[in-house]
Amino acid sequence: MLPADGSYIEMTSYGETLPDVRVVQATDAMITLSLALDDLPPANAEVTLRWAAAPRGRYAVAGNVAAIDGNRVEVRYAGEPAIEQSRDYVRGGGGEPIVLLLPGQAAAEGKIHDLSEGAVRAHFTDVEVQSGDEVTLRIQVGDEVVEFPARAVKVSSVRQQIPRRGPLIVELVAIFTTTDEHQARIIRRYIFTQQLRERSRATRP
Repeated sequence: MLPADGSYIEMTSYGETLPDVRVVQATDAMITLSLALDDLPPANAEVTLRWAAAPRGRYAVAGNVAAIDGNRVEVRYAGEPAIEQSRDYVRGGGGEPIVLLLPGQAAAEGKIHDLSEGAVRAHFTDVEVQSGDEVTLRIQVGDEVVEFPARAVKVSSVRQQIPRRGPLIVELVAIFTTTDEHQARIIRRYIFTQQLRERSRATRP
């Protein structure tokens, strides 16, 4: 069930997913991973690891960062690896409108970069939001609108300078703090539909 030494797996931490994390060594109690220094999770962070379990889907296991040595991270498992079916981790999207609602602030409109049933990455301009803030996100998916309470887990911003000084561009990664199965199903159906359209375009002569 464990990934092979030298193989590559996916790691999710604070709503951000790294797709190509190399396995140094995997044992029954913990796994040692090699990452770029900029991608290291903090000590004691909760992470989820995923790797292929063809043809049924992927294995997934939760864990905690037990030690960091240079670019190597030791993760101690918090349970047993379990199979995730494909429908449980659908991700996609890009360009959909999103509205960020913060107490005491005007609603901020933005664009989605990446969307899943449990988290979203989006871009806004000139909005005041910090990691840890509790927010509400209203997302347009096709002809429907879904709304989730969420927590900002990663916020980065940069001031546009070219061709002239412009607005503050804010990238927000947020995880949904309450999962509504009906709304999750709307997102899942929407992403699957988008993926099918992309495949159809790719196979046209």
